[in-house]
Amino acid sequence: MFTHTTEQFTPQEIALLQPFVTNVDRPVFCLRNVPEVVKGALFARYSRSTKSLRRLLLDEFITEPESGFAAIVSAVGDSPAAQLVAARQAEAFYERVLIGYGDDSVAELGGAHVACEGVSNIAAKLLEDSRLGLSPLEKSTRYVRFDLPGPDGYLYLREPALMASPFAERYTITMDNLFATYSVLLGPVQAWLQATFPRDEATTPRAYRNAIQAKALDLLRGLLPMATQTNVGLFGNGRAFEYLLIKLAAAPFAEARALSEAIQTELDYVIPAFVKRARSERGKAYAAYLAATREQAAQWAAQLDLAPAEGTELAVRLVDYDPQAEEKTVAAILYPHLDLPLDAILAHARTMPAQERQAIIAAALGERASRFHRPGRAFEEPYYTFDILADIGAYRDLQRHRVLTQERQRFTVSHGYVTPPELDLIGVAPQYRAALEQAAALVTDLQRDFPNEAQYAVPFAFRIRWRVKLNLREAYHLIELRSARQGHPAYRQIAQMMFQAISAVHPTLAAGMRFVDQHDYDLERLAAEQRIDQKRQGR
Repeated sequence: MFTHTTEQFTPQEIALLQPFVTNVDRPVFCLRNVPEVVKGALFARYSRSTKSLRRLLLDEFITEPESGFAAIVSAVGDSPAAQLVAARQAEAFYERVLIGYGDDSVAELGGAHVACEGVSNIAAKLLEDSRLGLSPLEKSTRYVRFDLPGPDGYLYLREPALMASPFAERYTITMDNLFATYSVLLGPVQAWLQATFPRDEATTPRAYRNAIQAKALDLLRGLLPMATQTNVGLFGNGRAFEYLLIKLAAAPFAEARALSEAIQTELDYVIPAFVKRARSERGKAYAAYLAATREQAAQWAAQLDLAPAEGTELAVRLVDYDPQAEEKTVAAILYPHLDLPLDAILAHARTMPAQERQAIIAAALGERASRFHRPGRAFEEPYYTFDILADIGAYRDLQRHRVLTQERQRFTVSHGYVTPPELDLIGVAPQYRAALEQAAALVTDLQRDFPNEAQYAVPFAFRIRWRVKLNLREAYHLIELRSARQGHPAYRQIAQMMFQAISAVHPTLAAGMRFVDQHDYDLERLAAEQRIDQKRQGR
């Protein structure tokens, strides 16, 4: 299959290479046991050298005294302090290699895993706003209880500016009440769910218990405020982290700016050369630019005398789409199979009968056997812009989609809140609403003096408005995934409404979305938990 002649190494060279590559005699291999900065420098050299990667590793790193590679390797297993000294001794060499290329993409050659623990949901959303280069994972409100206190009480951010203000006591009382209500209602909600949806013999106790708890936590998550502390794990490359650090430094929240410093400090231990510019004058100037442009836009917005929008119910509005989407998609489908310029193919697509275009689109979609069979890049031609008004809990789930453009307005209480209908049936809705109303009153008063910090006191049940612009291919992914049975009812409804809106304007293009689930379910997680049991039994 591979005709490439693999380079031959001497027995001594093989002994030197083996700890750092997965094989020494095949054309496809991985690096291992190599520090991130070395990987980045090695691949940077690789792009401008006639040597093989293993030969480069030998000649310019392993056996090159100036590189400091030997010191790094020999320090493995030593104390962290010894490892750090060795890495810093080699840093100057690798930095010269990296800087010598002058290309931002070089910073994508090294990565890191970062854990950010005890950050608020405000900070978590800022960490997760990045579209590409960073992969976040956050502690789930569906699978983890948030009412277990720490040494200082319930786990929410005591924002310093608020705690130093006359609102400190009221803020603490209100936040404590939200968590206490969440904790008190959890038992009755679970008991009602168990009585209403008893376990059948085909369902294991484990699957049933997890499904009941997930449903109960879903029903009560609206009580959690944006100050709720969570854990976020991030994996990303140096370039993405550099931009994240700059964005955090430009944010209007003291917590975000402190988090930028904290992440920078830790990344300096593992990929310092890749994030150095975030702390440089260039990085500081970029952060100042972002902060200034945000403030200038806010000042223009403040001058506008616009009437508030009517209605506070769930709204998914398709506000813009491409009227030539079908023709453009057909042209993109045909393009790789022809030897003609795109504009000529597009002109022909416009003259086709509608049935012919539909047949071409159907052929490109093929027989999709599951939602994982995603259509090709031709389906990235059409775009759709939605304006969505929904509860913050639903926003938190949908915000994780990154191959699109989305931007939110501030977290506020002005759009009202959502009360799950089950809470009325259980009889606990009055307590739920009372805690939310108390929080709303606090937020309203805080906004006058602390417009940014007031957002920490907004519970997830309140609605937020955000815009989403995505192409059709991403719409297939988002809508089919988020309408699936195991999803939360709030974002399932949003996905279903997005599907209906696209179907109304482009029925031919939406026809391939075969895996949109438009049914309602009681215990959304139960089927998924049952599948887990089946897999375990299969093993």
